[in-house]
Amino acid sequence: MPTLTLIDGSSYLYRAFHALPPLTNAFGEPTGALFGIVNMLRTTMKAGSDYVAFVCDAPGRTFRDDLYPEYKANRPSMPDDLRAQVEPMMKIVGALGFPILCVPGVEADDVIGTLARQASEEGIHTTISTGDKDFAQMVGPHTLLVNTMTNTTMDVDGVFAKFGVRPDQIVDYLTLMGDSIDNVPGVEKCGPKTAAKWLGEYHNLENLFANADRIGGKIGENLRAAMPRLPLSRELVTIRTDVPLEYRPTGLAMRERDTDALRELYARYDFKAALKDLDQAGTPAAPAPAAATPVAAHTPPDASLSAEGDYELIVTEDRFAAWLEKLETAPLIAFDTETTSIDAMLADIVGVSLSVEPGKAAYIPLGHDYPGAPAQLPRDHVLGALKPIFEDASRPKVGQHGKYDINILSHYGVDVKGLLHDTMLESYIYNATATRHDMDSLATRYLGYTTIKYEQVAGKGAKQISFSQVDCDTACRYAAEDADVTLRLHHALWPKLEAEPSLRAVYADIEIPLVPVLAKMERTGVLIDANVLRLQSQQLGKRMVELQQLAHASAGHEFNLDSPKQLQAVLFDELGLAAKIKTPTGQPSTNEEALEAIAETHELPRLILEYRGLAKLRSTYTDKLAGIVNPRTGRVHTSYHQGAVATGRISSSDPNLQNIPVRTEEGRRIRQAFIAPEGWRIVAADYSQIELRIMAHLSNDEGLVRAFQEGGDVHRATAAEVFGVPAAEVTTNQRRAAKAINFGLMYGMSAFGLAKQLGVDRGEASDYMGRYFSRYPGVRAFMDATREQAHRDGYVQTLFGRRLYLENLNSRNQAFRAGAERAAINAPMQGTAADIIKRAMIAVSAWIEPRDDVRMLMQVHDELVFEVRADAVDDIRAGIEKHMTGAASLSVPLQVDIGVGMNWDEAH
Repeated sequence: MPTLTLIDGSSYLYRAFHALPPLTNAFGEPTGALFGIVNMLRTTMKAGSDYVAFVCDAPGRTFRDDLYPEYKANRPSMPDDLRAQVEPMMKIVGALGFPILCVPGVEADDVIGTLARQASEEGIHTTISTGDKDFAQMVGPHTLLVNTMTNTTMDVDGVFAKFGVRPDQIVDYLTLMGDSIDNVPGVEKCGPKTAAKWLGEYHNLENLFANADRIGGKIGENLRAAMPRLPLSRELVTIRTDVPLEYRPTGLAMRERDTDALRELYARYDFKAALKDLDQAGTPAAPAPAAATPVAAHTPPDASLSAEGDYELIVTEDRFAAWLEKLETAPLIAFDTETTSIDAMLADIVGVSLSVEPGKAAYIPLGHDYPGAPAQLPRDHVLGALKPIFEDASRPKVGQHGKYDINILSHYGVDVKGLLHDTMLESYIYNATATRHDMDSLATRYLGYTTIKYEQVAGKGAKQISFSQVDCDTACRYAAEDADVTLRLHHALWPKLEAEPSLRAVYADIEIPLVPVLAKMERTGVLIDANVLRLQSQQLGKRMVELQQLAHASAGHEFNLDSPKQLQAVLFDELGLAAKIKTPTGQPSTNEEALEAIAETHELPRLILEYRGLAKLRSTYTDKLAGIVNPRTGRVHTSYHQGAVATGRISSSDPNLQNIPVRTEEGRRIRQAFIAPEGWRIVAADYSQIELRIMAHLSNDEGLVRAFQEGGDVHRATAAEVFGVPAAEVTTNQRRAAKAINFGLMYGMSAFGLAKQLGVDRGEASDYMGRYFSRYPGVRAFMDATREQAHRDGYVQTLFGRRLYLENLNSRNQAFRAGAERAAINAPMQGTAADIIKRAMIAVSAWIEPRDDVRMLMQVHDELVFEVRADAVDDIRAGIEKHMTGAASLSVPLQVDIGVGMNWDEAH
């Protein structure tokens, strides 16, 4: 039987650190934890295994933090002496040839659990090398636990001997006890003996709950008091086995070890026994790699792309000239800029980094101004020499989030062309949900490489310095690495896209051409009328005071409307309203959803909701927008994000244009502050019912297609079909119900959700949906086929081939699973709509490029907003409509509604 060894790297690192004395090497660097890890890995290698992985926690939040914000809140931050050993540990593990797995959004436990389950299904015997008791839940006929540090093994009988419960009871056992280290609440005063006793008698948590009244004494009271929160605790301690991984167990063969790197590392950290073994063993031949079984074509990082880089600081003319020669003949140029701000419209350039060969890069400092800074080449001279190369579209270039660097260089008269690749977008298109798409995360995942973090060179918090104040040698190491890692990432990611023609097409035909379009929109910005905003803030403030007074009168006394604690006391203690939604700790919730749920029972929740809505408008927009007007341009410049929304939608920040509410009068009025300059007009072009039209196309339902082709009111037509009446006799309520069904189905709405939206009982809503599907059977067939495809492939696709991977499709949590299925139904529509408007932006941008009478300003959901010279409105309007309706060929016509006005509100 083939074997798999899964090493819990995060667990061993901490255990080695606390178990071993605080050793140091000749340089005074801490080595205790590192020493323990190296010995454990050497033992593992001697034992031998067909497949192996070193699994560790990825940085950032996990789904457990989202479930329970207090999860691990009691844990102290990593000690500095331990943190210093993480990077050398990763280098040694990689040099030994171990595949390294770090998956964002979940813990190492969940990755190990998923691989162990997959291995068991494939008949592979698995050993989990760990010291963590939680893994006892994974033990089974083909899965054992081995603690290499204590040389102990645990099988099914061993679990029972140690804990007094079977492996399948371990989750309930941990739930009852809770976990003070991870801050998971359990039953107060319930220790291992009590938990084992209860499970021995009642077998599982469900039966224990059913018999909770039979448990006497204080411990019984504690059990009953804890019952509302224990389901959450159970979810927190359950190791997931359904993580969507991009590799299978058989893709985890050892790579050839890097003997030279190991010898250097062992020597540096004084690991004499390991060094002796290495010298005696020589360099073994690499084992033949097993065939991978990818989920999304992922393979462990290539050692050649994770080695140390060789970087050069360019401060002399001769070395700069040598690099210019390299750029002239380079097949691909990786570039990056260092600046004084993350806001591209406010930043000044500090330096440029370049790489044309993986592992080699250069940094050209241009604006380091700390005391004692070395002489640097003149900024204008360097950028002037680079300008012909950057502006030559025939010289391919690659960046990481290249839009930012394009905008930075544009401030100095350099119009970058030929951005053929962007590693952020390569990762985003390859798998939008596998990881974050920043360089640090991508380097860890796809290269097994730990990058230097900005805080390591510039500090953090109040003590953080500008990059211009970082000494040039340190800056070189950090900045040149950016260009080098960008090139390495491209070599790792591009073959994955090339292997998937549909993904390559989305990347090459949509995302990459969109980069310069968005960059130009960001630079253009939009005019804001500060006086309009000031007046709106005053009006909002006046209404908020009125709402405060009404709320106080409703409660019978004054209280702080902004205090959830005081509001909770008023609503549920004083007024006695029944809480419909509770927090994870069992307290009545006062969030928006909770207030909506009780809004019909008392006037106070509705007053609070209105107050909060106005407060958010005021703080986010009317008070803030005037303050972010760029002093250089007199305009507001949003930042567009291509790699943030899994379905392909563009998001924006500072300001977030997508979140300006349009359902309330106060929200719509904010658009009045977005104005055209004198002699110009705002033109807003909005796709009409685009997702519903895409639903008609994808489902190919004859009735729905016909409704759009005939060009009438599709909701009225739907109502006529569902209610069996002529279109002319459809009532307002019938049309409203049909509209709710049309849009609700795209988001997987259930009969319960429809009933809530329409204010009818569930039976009536279910009847509406039944009639709908009987009249539009193609929609039902499409939804069923989409769910089936999602479960089969783990992803769904847009019309143009963009994929959305859905991680919770096989979750044991019914709510998570249902949410994933709803997302599966909606994603093809929302993603296709995103692709269409991106294609439209590319086409419109190319059309208006030579013109000086129109500027594309904003993209918001399905809408494009332009600034058009007044005398050109009719011509531009016709051209916009032509290019937007021509952005896709569907079985139903695309319709674009276009408005014109002095401000965005008038135009919309």
